[in-house]
Amino acid sequence: MERASNDGLGSLDSFSTPDGASYSYYSLEKLASQGYTSIDKLPLTIKLFLENLLRTSSQESQSEIDRLARWSPQDAGKYEFPWMPARVLLQDFTGVPVVVDLAAMRSAAARMGKDPKKINPLVPTDLVIDHSVQVDFFGTRMSFYQNVELEYQRNGERYALLRWAQQAFDNFRVVPPGTGIVHQVNLEYLAKVVQVSTHGNKQIAYPDTLVGTDSHTTMVNGLSVLGWGVGGIEAEAVQLGQPMYIVCPEVIGFKIIGEMKSGTTATDLVLTITQILRQRGVVDKFVEFFGPGLDKLSVADRATISNMCPEYGATAAIWPIDDETLRYLRMTGRSDELVNLVEHYAKLQGIFRYSDSPEAIYSDVIELDLSTVEPSMAGPRRPQDRVALQDVRRSFYDTFGSLIRAHNEQPSGAVSTSSGTATLEAKRVVDVRLDGQHGEVSDGSVVIAAITSCTNTSNPSVMLAAGLVAKKAVERGLLSKPWVKTSLAPGSQVVTDYLERSGLLPFLEALRFHLVGYGCTTCIGNSGAILGPVAEAVQENELVVAAVLSGNRNFEGRINPLVRAAYLASPPLVVVYALAGTVDLDLTKDPVAYDPNGQPVFLHDIWPTQEELNEVLEKSVSGDSFRKIYSNVFSGDDHWRNLPVPQGELYSWDPDSTYVQEPPYFDGMSIDPEPLQDIHGARVLALLGDSVTTDHISPAGSIPRNSPAGQYLMEKGVPPVQFNSFGSRRGNHEVMMRGTFGNIRLRNMLVPDREGNWTIHIPSGEVTSIYEAAMRYKDEGVPLIVIAGKEYGTGSSRDWAAKGPNLLGVKAVIAESFERIHRSNLIGMGVLPLQFLNGQNAQSLGLSGKELYHISGITHIEKPRSKVSVVAVREDGSQVEFEALARIDTPKELEYYKHGGVLQYVLRSLIKKD
Repeated sequence: MERASNDGLGSLDSFSTPDGASYSYYSLEKLASQGYTSIDKLPLTIKLFLENLLRTSSQESQSEIDRLARWSPQDAGKYEFPWMPARVLLQDFTGVPVVVDLAAMRSAAARMGKDPKKINPLVPTDLVIDHSVQVDFFGTRMSFYQNVELEYQRNGERYALLRWAQQAFDNFRVVPPGTGIVHQVNLEYLAKVVQVSTHGNKQIAYPDTLVGTDSHTTMVNGLSVLGWGVGGIEAEAVQLGQPMYIVCPEVIGFKIIGEMKSGTTATDLVLTITQILRQRGVVDKFVEFFGPGLDKLSVADRATISNMCPEYGATAAIWPIDDETLRYLRMTGRSDELVNLVEHYAKLQGIFRYSDSPEAIYSDVIELDLSTVEPSMAGPRRPQDRVALQDVRRSFYDTFGSLIRAHNEQPSGAVSTSSGTATLEAKRVVDVRLDGQHGEVSDGSVVIAAITSCTNTSNPSVMLAAGLVAKKAVERGLLSKPWVKTSLAPGSQVVTDYLERSGLLPFLEALRFHLVGYGCTTCIGNSGAILGPVAEAVQENELVVAAVLSGNRNFEGRINPLVRAAYLASPPLVVVYALAGTVDLDLTKDPVAYDPNGQPVFLHDIWPTQEELNEVLEKSVSGDSFRKIYSNVFSGDDHWRNLPVPQGELYSWDPDSTYVQEPPYFDGMSIDPEPLQDIHGARVLALLGDSVTTDHISPAGSIPRNSPAGQYLMEKGVPPVQFNSFGSRRGNHEVMMRGTFGNIRLRNMLVPDREGNWTIHIPSGEVTSIYEAAMRYKDEGVPLIVIAGKEYGTGSSRDWAAKGPNLLGVKAVIAESFERIHRSNLIGMGVLPLQFLNGQNAQSLGLSGKELYHISGITHIEKPRSKVSVVAVREDGSQVEFEALARIDTPKELEYYKHGGVLQYVLRSLIKKD
């Protein structure tokens, strides 16, 4: 997506690599000769944005280039600029609705007599299927095959859609199930660091950048690739050639010095950094790592840290290109041509890190000495709550001691923390029988021990350390406790390959850490059920039990409904806690377990030395593994290849499908947009307060049987046991619109005595579900609005938080303020965001939500941030009149809104091309 002319700021230059390849590129160094003398002091983040502007902007954007080339910390938040990522990355939960929308655009084009083959992603897009595998089976060598079989049974319709998309669309690739986690596949194979595209007779080299529909897209920042997670609507817009608009960022420098102590892991480091950055406050900021300590951290270590961006709140957390970057590219089997290109481009562009590189100018600087990092876990409820290893027991009882005492009905039983040996008097112990084995489950018992998630399974050092711990434990005669559900869910097939090469996989299997699948499992709640007798003991005795996992999220209730405490830990510590079977111990002092001779086995007895780890790393991990595994990454197994797949350029919509339905966004759409219309006779669907999040609006989690979505599925013949989740049914708008505003904690002030998806139909006064009221209003021809307070739409960027209201008939949202991305998403779906003027809100204006609303001035919106007039007619005929600001902030957003949304805008643009 290079600009047509290279006149103005910057210039197109060229270079050749030692292998004889020639490339052109937009030179940042040349800007310095045009008066921008501080280019070399800019943060890497700003340099990458600046190169993107030079390459993709038109002559009209010279002022944007000028401002960004003069970036200083004081500029943060003062202006916006366009950014066009090089590619888009999807996972299956968030990617399915994106594919559904593309398929619907093709169907709409065909109905209008246009060539549907014109509808393709304009930006290269990869979708990795990794979010649907569950740990139903574990503990045997058959577990992986049994879980895959169930995965295909549950998701056949969704996978058939993706198989069709794989062959129907250009610029679109699908990595089938059972291959790996999206972020690890991205790190190990998809990411190039430097991309190349052909324009005329030139090969243009430029930085690899991306957006992804998973919040942990930031993992690839560890490989010096700038990218982060966005919602589906933003991803679709980029995919279809529309730039994102970036607010001039704050860039926080994180200086690393020193060296890690023996016995500490990358997981300990990432939990330390997560705690530091969460406490400092880096939400919506960019973090950039620098300093001499980088020489001591591998790309796998760096990626582990960048993966946790959502947990410490930063937009992205990028590392520089340096010798370690080149080493990782070689280790993972990338070609010599690519490695040469990355090295020469980065050095010419001034973005290669040398030991004597000048320190950039940052908005703020944080410093960490690696030698201060200590063995740690995080929990028992939040990833930012780092706990030193010796304090894990204390943290458990500090958090749950009062609850345990209440269940124990022993108010005198006290939790003692002053001695550092937090214990509970008369701890409850329940005998359980497990396949002929006897076990004792109590408060603090570990019932799930999972080596899972992209955070750690991409890092050979911690994965092989887990194997070495298992080896030493087995040699001492130890076994995992029978009540622990163990699982090994690596991020890619490369992991099992090097575990096999090292000879360590059999030792993990001896402790029942058998392969259960390649994908996001326990970390996203796909842990499956815990053992039946254990579940009964927990429920009947209200035990507070724990999970230990190598993931990145541990919010209460997320891992398993019966697990209250969840700790994030390194893979070797996951193995250790499976051996111990409880968090009610101090691993720095207490035995992990006792061997068959009754002798205590301590942590230091089974923990590998750095020399042992280095030896197994050297002999087990090689580029051959990566080249072999990724040689057929898009092919899939027999399940994938044998799926029944709709043929042709148009998707064959099945009216009986409960997973995939054609959405109505393009129904009756004309080739040219209709003129904008004012909103007359509107009713309020929901009157909401402050900080209504996208979690309140967008459907998520399980589908309640008595909800509108549950009733719909049962009417379609789906029994509740097969409801699956809202996430799995994101490709069916009928399910999703019925779950919109369905959060059980939503407070709609039209029904102040209730929580959940309730509202009042006006003028009848009947209390009903939001969905049922919306459909009734639709039948009556009544448009709808939502009124809200401050920070409407905060939280994760969820496309259905905008799609759902659109389908319910919401034409506008009037709020005191909007979260930036959600505001943009509303416009992208044709919903007008209106903001009360300063000092005004629903309360100050005396609005009850029962008025009839007329909004005029929409037809005359010709520029961003115009004002409209609102008249609210009360039931007694009196009126409230006020102005509101239309939060259409850019000319491009105005174009989207005039077309009814970004999808309609793009569809019309594509089908009008010759």
